[in-house]
Amino acid sequence: MTGERRRGVLSIDEGTTGTRAAVVLDDGGTAPPAYLPISVCSPDHLRVEQDGTEIWVNTVQVCREALDWASAHGVEITGVSISTQRATVLLWDTVTGAPLSQAVVWQDRRYAARLREWEPEWDAHLVQHTGRPVGSRAPLLWAAEELTRNEAAGRAHDEGRLAFGSIDTWLVWKLTGGARHVMSATNAVATGAYDLRTGDWHGPWVDFLGCPRDLLPRIVDEDGDFGVTDPSVLGVRLPILSVMGDQHAAMIALGAHRPGQAMCVHGTGTFLDAVAGDRPPAHLRQVPGVLTLVGWRSAGASVFSLEGYAPTTGSAMRWLCEEIGLFESPAQLAELAREHTGPTRVRFLPALAGLRTPVWSPEATGILTGLSLSTTRAELARGILDGFAHSVCDLLEGVEGAMGRPVTDLFCGGGLATSDVLMSSQADLIGRPVRRARDNGTASLRGTAYLGGVRTGLWPSLSAAVAGLRTAPVFEPTLSDAGRQEARAEWRDLLARHITPADHGARPQRPGARGAEPDSQEESTS
Repeated sequence: MTGERRRGVLSIDEGTTGTRAAVVLDDGGTAPPAYLPISVCSPDHLRVEQDGTEIWVNTVQVCREALDWASAHGVEITGVSISTQRATVLLWDTVTGAPLSQAVVWQDRRYAARLREWEPEWDAHLVQHTGRPVGSRAPLLWAAEELTRNEAAGRAHDEGRLAFGSIDTWLVWKLTGGARHVMSATNAVATGAYDLRTGDWHGPWVDFLGCPRDLLPRIVDEDGDFGVTDPSVLGVRLPILSVMGDQHAAMIALGAHRPGQAMCVHGTGTFLDAVAGDRPPAHLRQVPGVLTLVGWRSAGASVFSLEGYAPTTGSAMRWLCEEIGLFESPAQLAELAREHTGPTRVRFLPALAGLRTPVWSPEATGILTGLSLSTTRAELARGILDGFAHSVCDLLEGVEGAMGRPVTDLFCGGGLATSDVLMSSQADLIGRPVRRARDNGTASLRGTAYLGGVRTGLWPSLSAAVAGLRTAPVFEPTLSDAGRQEARAEWRDLLARHITPADHGARPQRPGARGAEPDSQEESTS
């Protein structure tokens, strides 16, 4: 190798179903990631759990593979960055370093029925202070009750050797050999107990849930003091440069950095996150399902964001292909949709696990309508992708309504974003250009590395890190304003005819009063 030695960041992406690690290079690109799947266990229809030891062992293995790649290619590693699934928590023994519980995953709903009882008293207060209502999960309530039902955890707490945290807390604690017990702001906000104005735990809610304050990690900036790796773990001593929730890291990588910019990521579900500015947005209009988050905290300053979520878009695509068998694969569906160039009467609402925005209706089901004897598979495919595009419009309108200002730039990523038809449909229905970000499959890995790399001078700014990538293709709207308004009006009419908003007043006030799994306006994901 000749010339100046290349530099990079070892980046870890701890997802719900798998662990990845890769070297993010000084040109903004990513080396081939190492990957291992993670098991997910559901003992019943409410509980979702993982094994903290498996997560840790897999993390070490993929990190060592990434470091081996760097060594073989002469790349100097300047530090470690981490992105993680949000709101998955566990307890561990600080003496043995072993988990004392299963990790409770963000999808877990074991407390949803009980939490409903507290909504009248707490929802308005929590929305004002934490940016979200009571919700349908409570990691701090789980921690408090685990002390009484888990004998080993209770004894460890009495002896001062119990730690609690989310996946980022667990990984940092293990990587530093127990030197840091911290949680990044973007992960703390997902627990539902982060005070948006103080940047610390919201004491009244913490105390109400019964969680001992000495159990809570210290909340730090995304590029704050996470310590250095213990050489006995990875074989090297490296500073931990940054730690973020995965959706927030994706925002940075896809290019949403300034107020008014937003990202839309199509995964299992579809997330739309918009940068709101340096103060918590006032929510000029209360929109179902739209939450206030910390986009990231850097050098003591917070960037706030608004998030909306459609839970079943990518999963609806898989359902149509794998369960129902209407198409051989998502790729075939997308290709068929290209063949239908005219208008379509087919309408598809991908609400296979309820609807959150623009109407909160957790019991809602999906809709496929407008079929006739003349409907072709190509027209059916086009109608399905248009349904995804309408869902994105619903999220965008909700976020804009809460923010009180339009989104100026929309960057898209995720598996479904590879479809030109979907991107064009989004642009038509939004009435504004849509940008498909390059290399969006590694967004979480790259975003947290960019933030950490700016801290060490690898890049002068976040925009400079992103600028090294190829220009994002832009999809311009071709539909007339009248056509767009008519299409959106027909979509709203479909929702009005088929979706019933959740009736808060009719909710049961006794835990377990309903047989079906309850839900809530809040939906945190990874």
